[in-house]
Amino acid sequence: MDVMPKWADAILIPLISILLAFAISGLVILAIGKDPIEAFRIMVTGALGSSYGWGFTLYYTTNFIFTGLAVAIAFHARLFNIGGEGQATLGGLGVALVLLAVPWPHWSLALPAAILGAMLFGAAWALIPAYLQAKRGSHIVITTIMFNYIAWALLTYLLVEVLKPAGQQSPESRRFGPGAELPGLSDVLGLVGIPFSSAAPVNVSFLLAILACYFVWLLLWRTRLGYEIRAYGHSETAAAYAGISATRIIIIAMLISGALAGLMAVNAVMGAGRLINNSVENAGFIGIAVALMGRSHPVGVFLAALLFGFLYQGGAELALWASIPTELIVVIQSLVILFTGALDNMVRMPLERIFLAFRRSEREG
Repeated sequence: MDVMPKWADAILIPLISILLAFAISGLVILAIGKDPIEAFRIMVTGALGSSYGWGFTLYYTTNFIFTGLAVAIAFHARLFNIGGEGQATLGGLGVALVLLAVPWPHWSLALPAAILGAMLFGAAWALIPAYLQAKRGSHIVITTIMFNYIAWALLTYLLVEVLKPAGQQSPESRRFGPGAELPGLSDVLGLVGIPFSSAAPVNVSFLLAILACYFVWLLLWRTRLGYEIRAYGHSETAAAYAGISATRIIIIAMLISGALAGLMAVNAVMGAGRLINNSVENAGFIGIAVALMGRSHPVGVFLAALLFGFLYQGGAELALWASIPTELIVVIQSLVILFTGALDNMVRMPLERIFLAFRRSEREG
């Protein structure tokens, strides 16, 4: 029997962890001579105070949803996929190759092709570490993080030597055609009469991210494959006794994980209209914190991604308007990751004791 109710594990612990992270961040801001209350006000206003701010917040949220779901799927199979960065990088290459190969007449035709390219390239980049784990016993953490560096090197070479137009200095591909331009969220909301800033980068891939949350939930809790993934993650011995193949689950879970990470490129690459170096912007690593904080559940991943989207956009506004060094913004983000991930037990254990004492008092009463 669980010591704590599910709502406490899913909501209370992350909430307390976030409050602790913000409290310590406030002390750090105070230590450098700035007003923490004013800093927080600037973050909230900049990230949530206008449709323009919301547009950037949701843009970052979209990236973190995909990479968070990628890590969450692997977690359920007891696999620590730390290679979301490389898989998203290769997903971007897949998107670019598809969109540059054909003069697409309309985005509604280009989008499914880009989704397919992103998923195939992301899954392919996860396949080799998955095979090495399943067949050779190579640790998935080591192989996936090594493949991040290979992906970065490969993309840099291709951008400089192959995809960069002649005479251009910056290492980036040529722009995709006008038929591959994704409509912004402002265009979608405008159809129902909701005004939204067209200057913000958020686009229809945000809706795709929400659909991905639903399909991941459907897969994990409403299909036989999802049951097998979760069963293997809970106990490899019990799964083997039930006839579940470890090799099959490892490879399938990593393929799905890599495909979800690759999907991030629909937002970051197709949304930008071209392939550039470092389009992933550490979203693969942030996805680890998002999955941990969201308890590897699609709803939790969505909410955690929204929080980190707020931190990214609010942090940018803070650096711009409060003259706070950008390094401090990284510190604030790192504190949230630290408390919601590595120091989870620091909050969990006292709460478990409180709930246990409360149950004892109820029984004695």
